[in-house]
Amino acid sequence: MALVLTLLAAATVPMRDRLYLSVAQTVEGSFLGPLAGLVADKGLLVLVAFTGVLAAWLWRNDRRSFGTLAVGGIGVVGAYLSSELVKLVVTEPRPCRALGIETVLECPEVGDWSWPSNHSVIAASFATACVLAAPRLIWLVAPLAAVLAFSRVTVGVHYVHDVLSGMALGVLMVALVVVVLLPFASRLPILSREAPAAQPMG
Repeated sequence: MALVLTLLAAATVPMRDRLYLSVAQTVEGSFLGPLAGLVADKGLLVLVAFTGVLAAWLWRNDRRSFGTLAVGGIGVVGAYLSSELVKLVVTEPRPCRALGIETVLECPEVGDWSWPSNHSVIAASFATACVLAAPRLIWLVAPLAAVLAFSRVTVGVHYVHDVLSGMALGVLMVALVVVVLLPFASRLPILSREAPAAQPMG
């Protein structure tokens, strides 16, 4: 999935301005603007809250899957820190500043770089952690993460390739961290024992 997202991101770079303008200018000033702004600004909290509820359920019912989710949480932090480092190296200006158009959300200040999209990184990394812990949730959290990520384009603060790259980084980082750390975390007694009346979700 990370590879597919990366290839899609690369494919959109040559047409980045056209794609961005077609989306951002259509939404800005339309009836979709307020909704897009709400989703882009606050929607990530829904995914975070959902992950918290899932963590509580797994802690009570399936400690092994809880361990996967917890290790995935380390990957979420790693993905975010990685995206911040990449931003400092690449320093791509926000499209709303580079192209100077009106957008749904206020354009971030100069120095708040565009690539990759932090919101997309976080959305994809949370979704990946949830799916690795409870695979059946993919049909819920994957579309939710995609909507949250692409809402950043609709409100004018990111290019399409910013969002796709951010999602790729989030998926890849969480998957790698889980593969590397989960075997060690699974040895912890608190995670290796079964909870009472275990009911695995995955």
